[in-house]
Amino acid sequence: MTIREVIRQFPDEDTCKRFLAECRWPNGVRCPRCDGEKVYALHARPFHWICKNTGCKPANYRFSVTAGTIFENKKYPLRIWFQVAALILNAKKGISALQLKRDVFDDEYPTASYETVWYMAHRLRAAMDSQDFRALVGQVEVDETGIGGKDKNRHWNKKQHITGMSGKTTVIGAIGRKGNVVCQMIEQTDTPTLDHFVHKVVDKEKVELVATDEHPGYRLLAEGPDGLPHQVIRHSAGEYVRGEVHTNNIENFWSLLKRGIIGNFHHVSKKYLPLYLAEFSWRFNNRDNSEAFRALLSSV
Repeated sequence: MTIREVIRQFPDEDTCKRFLAECRWPNGVRCPRCDGEKVYALHARPFHWICKNTGCKPANYRFSVTAGTIFENKKYPLRIWFQVAALILNAKKGISALQLKRDVFDDEYPTASYETVWYMAHRLRAAMDSQDFRALVGQVEVDETGIGGKDKNRHWNKKQHITGMSGKTTVIGAIGRKGNVVCQMIEQTDTPTLDHFVHKVVDKEKVELVATDEHPGYRLLAEGPDGLPHQVIRHSAGEYVRGEVHTNNIENFWSLLKRGIIGNFHHVSKKYLPLYLAEFSWRFNNRDNSEAFRALLSSV
């Protein structure tokens, strides 16, 4: 949904709450604490319910449509949250908190602080950070990259004095050529770490090809009873495509990620990098999903 569609479709809190309830409970309202369906609406308080399940503690638990979501105890109305979510979803390379503040808050809430908008954006990114994903099948590409500046360029009191990718934060990713992308931050690029990631994200029964570069950490992927159909593309020898063996798709995703970080966020700390990885992965995986806005609100 575009920002114009969001503003037009959700002009007030009631429409926002009604839509959020439909996203959370498409088959009827359930208690967010015990997941029971024996709940009753409180007519004196719209979009509030009381749970009458005997196993729910405390008894007669009362909850609202935002209970247990990132919107609980919110300071700003839901329509503002929805506008922020729409802008984040439609920004292919991300959008900074300063830009969100200018586009959404400055007219109606000029006193909103940068820290508040930054926190709202991070809560939405956290909703995108789902550990549940389908194992990749078919032809899969795996690669690792470094995020951040070089250690030698840092101020003396911020130098990490480490080897590897010049002090950059290492991220590993896998992409199915007919599926999704999965990526995560890792501390080391040794064989156990890379092997564990690949075997975790790939369906060994349905994978046809695992293409990587010549990094020695991947050398054991084809060995053992759980061996995978592994092929290597040798960039050091000037080889970039050999038939179906290449890593161009995952490298395209790295390019998108890095352009977003450099162009919009300028700097992302190691502490919050997993949230940005979740945002870019979620947006990439839902690029053809016409119901992406509804899917995001269903996961909050």
